Amino acid sequence: MRFNTLYFQASRRFLTSLAVPKRLPFGVLTGKDVGFFENVVGKANVRTQELDDFNKDWMNWYKGQSKCVLFPSSSEEVSAILKHCHDNKLAVVPQSGNTGLVGGSVPVYDEVILNLRRLNKNYSFDSSSGILQCDAGFILEELDDRLRTEGFMMPLDLGAKGSCLIGGNISTCAGGIRLLRYGNLHANILGLRVVLPDAKGSVVDFGSPLQKDNSGVHMHHMFVGSEGQLGVITGASILSPPAPTSVISAMIGVQSFAGCCAVLRDARRFLGEILSSFEVMDAATMQCLEENEQLHNVLTSSPNFSLLIETSGSEAEHDEAKVQCFLEYLMENEMATDGVLAANKQESAFMWKLRETAPLSITKDGYVYKFDVSLPLNHFYELSDAVKERCGDKVHRVVTYGHMGDGNSHLNITTKEPSFEVENLLYPFVFDWVVAHGGSISAEHGIGQMKRDYASAGKSECIGDLARSMKKVFDPQGILSPYKMIM
Repeated sequence: MRFNTLYFQASRRFLTSLAVPKRLPFGVLTGKDVGFFENVVGKANVRTQELDDFNKDWMNWYKGQSKCVLFPSSSEEVSAILKHCHDNKLAVVPQSGNTGLVGGSVPVYDEVILNLRRLNKNYSFDSSSGILQCDAGFILEELDDRLRTEGFMMPLDLGAKGSCLIGGNISTCAGGIRLLRYGNLHANILGLRVVLPDAKGSVVDFGSPLQKDNSGVHMHHMFVGSEGQLGVITGASILSPPAPTSVISAMIGVQSFAGCCAVLRDARRFLGEILSSFEVMDAATMQCLEENEQLHNVLTSSPNFSLLIETSGSEAEHDEAKVQCFLEYLMENEMATDGVLAANKQESAFMWKLRETAPLSITKDGYVYKFDVSLPLNHFYELSDAVKERCGDKVHRVVTYGHMGDGNSHLNITTKEPSFEVENLLYPFVFDWVVAHGGSISAEHGIGQMKRDYASAGKSECIGDLARSMKKVFDPQGILSPYKMIM
């Protein structure tokens, strides 16, 4: 029997001890509120019917009951909305591309949805400094394409780049495949324009479009990864790196995870400043791609692990020589079963197609339990082995791929259909195991609804107290995205 969406949502919360939080005493939307919103953003930008696509996440794990979606186009409109919601104690959930995997961008109850996709008017780029200033509603891929016309690029790249918005990326501190080279968003966000849900709907510019500004506390960093708990990001100043003129991809087969760690260590040593990505896919990932997508590994040795590395530089001949030398070193020292250097853009694109198709391929198994965790590398694949041993033949497949270069494992357990028994085996076992081994239960997907009961795992009580105190300062009525990360 397949569970319908609403039934399985309830069963998921029960099985993971995620009891639905009691609705807090927020106001209830009225016709007067809708009329006010129509005056602010225009009647065409207030939606009160056919809201399913906004009320649910793309995995169909969570579904809210909002009766109103708003589409502001400026910080001033967001300000007026939040001031009204503050005065009437209406709960609000900011929403960008709604591509998240933890239920952070959809309502839990009847929160007003503040969709930011129309916030995409302001764009300016200084090619001398590499600093981009833009609204929060731009699609990530659109920004990347526009920057490349001037020889630059965005410092992050995600599978959802064609639909995710930069404001949501910043709010969740999205990671992706370029983090190894360019760092996370904390390293690239210079300033943010944020609208606060206070009595004034204050519009505040935190930080500045300067690479060096030590004139005060760097408060803009509090909003990077805050998941819309403190304010609504409406604009950003982003340090954008030059686009490489030489990009080289290679795949390497390795039989043990300890061997993968050795390859990573030597890749850092041999490739140095040009190493930009280091991805891992285990044998189960490749098996899934073959069975569900008819995509075959470029490696012929059927290795236990396939490593996809990429270099980004400015001199093709120099970079290719370094990569070739590295591959020869691996083969001479029997560190790899085989290796393939992409001969052209088409071969490189196919290698990346394998990696980027993996998250979609596993969904064709039936149902997927997804985990996004960070771990010290010596424990990275031990978690996968522990889950295999714990679940045995009760699951169809245990698949691991991820950004090995920064310790981010994407662990996926597939079953033919949702299973109470498997859910109980996985939660809270995986989170407890990760914390016990010095890891983080959220590497790049955030906390949202899925992990709210586990957000304090491995953290001191003081941190939670400080986070709640800070939320009261920025969000005195507690109206922004309630029932989620900061409880």
